Amino acid sequence: MTSRFSVGHGYALYEGPSLDSAFHRHAAFQIAVAIGGEAAMVDAAGVRHHATALVVPPMVRHRMAATTELRVFFVEPQCAFADRLRERSGGGISAAPELRRLDERDVRLAGVRWSGELDPRLLAAMDALADGPVSMPDLAAQVGLSPQRLRALARCRLGMPLARWRVWTRLRRAVEALRAGRTPAEAAAVSGFADQAHLTRWTREMIGLTPAVVLPMLRPSLAERDIDRDRTGER
Repeated sequence: MTSRFSVGHGYALYEGPSLDSAFHRHAAFQIAVAIGGEAAMVDAAGVRHHATALVVPPMVRHRMAATTELRVFFVEPQCAFADRLRERSGGGISAAPELRRLDERDVRLAGVRWSGELDPRLLAAMDALADGPVSMPDLAAQVGLSPQRLRALARCRLGMPLARWRVWTRLRRAVEALRAGRTPAEAAAVSGFADQAHLTRWTREMIGLTPAVVLPMLRPSLAERDIDRDRTGER
């Protein structure tokens, strides 16, 4: 299966082989669909989960097991498709056989629509954070809440602090920069990370892989050259 990576409004999609990853936590829902056989993951307690399709809610610690052919969706919590996942998702990894035929078109159509379940003020704050850095007091003032109320709303409805969401939006920009041909060091700079090492630490924490491992999935024809050029910076 040829690897493919795409980023759309409210989601990202990877198709191809899955590598064994380190334990990590996304700021988005993850849907892993096996093209053949079953997808497999291990949760923080060491329990192995396997099914034709698996759903992982945001901030649930897990690692991927190696799978030959996989379709993986990352659905961001502010889009309408995430409402569907919130309805059926428990507190951990769960089998979702009804999603085994999920197509990118299904996610794309719902990805462009805002969530109907999240507070509009929280959605506005998430949108503002995606545009660039802003302090919590300024962000709260923009959406008409106190900083304390905005923090509480994010933890209650998103299951994560807004600072975590901010990092996820930066990682999204870094991935887009890598796919566009930037080196890992350049991607770190344009997406708001302090340096390449900072990007690498957060990529491992939130995706379970380093930029050097992700790069071949994004740009197979250029990966070997870029990894050789940037390997020193990742050490």
